[in-house]
Amino acid sequence: MNGSNGIEGIVGLAVCCVPVGLVLLIPTIWLIATYNRFGRLGQHVKESWSGVDVELKRRHDLIPNLVETVKGYAAHERATIEAVVAARSRAMEAGESLRERVEGESAVGQSLGRLVALAEAYPALKADGHFLELQRELAITEDRIAASRRFYNANVRELNALRIAFPSNLVAGAFGFGEQRFFELADAAERTAPSVRV
Repeated sequence: MNGSNGIEGIVGLAVCCVPVGLVLLIPTIWLIATYNRFGRLGQHVKESWSGVDVELKRRHDLIPNLVETVKGYAAHERATIEAVVAARSRAMEAGESLRERVEGESAVGQSLGRLVALAEAYPALKADGHFLELQRELAITEDRIAASRRFYNANVRELNALRIAFPSNLVAGAFGFGEQRFFELADAAERTAPSVRV
C-alpha cells in the first residue's frame, strides 16, 4: 500500500510540474527565437550594406576615367574637376560610420553632377564616344546604388520595427540590439541618376 501511495505521489507531482515546466519553457523558446531573429536581421542589414558598398566602389572606380576624359576637353574647368577628385578621396577615406559614408557619397554625387553637366558647354565632349560610355556606365551604377540603398533600407526598417515593437523591444534592450540608421540622401537632386543625352 505504501508503494502505491509513493507512485501516486510521484505521478501527482509530475502532473503538477508539467504546467510549471511549460510556463518556463514557452518564454524561453520565445526568447531564443526572438534573439535569433534579431541576429538574422542584423546579418541581412550587413549583407545589404555590402551590396551598397560594392556599387559605391564601382562608382569610385569610374570617376578617374570620367575625370581624365573631361580634362582632355575642359582643362580650364579645374575647380570642378578637382572637386570631383577631392570628393572621391574623402568618400573612399570615410570611416565605418554610416553618417560619414553618406556625407562623403553625397559630396561625390553632387560633384559628379556638376562634372557631367560640363558636357553641355563642350559639344565635342558631349559627342565623345568614350565620355558617352562612361556617362552611361555612371547612370547604370547610380541606378544600382539606388536599388541597393532601397534593399538596405528595407532591412533596416524591418530590424528597427522589431526593435521597437513590444515585447521584442525587451530582448533588444536586454541584448543591446540598437537602432540602425537608414542610408538617405540629404539633397533631393541626388536622388536622380545623372541623365545620359545622346
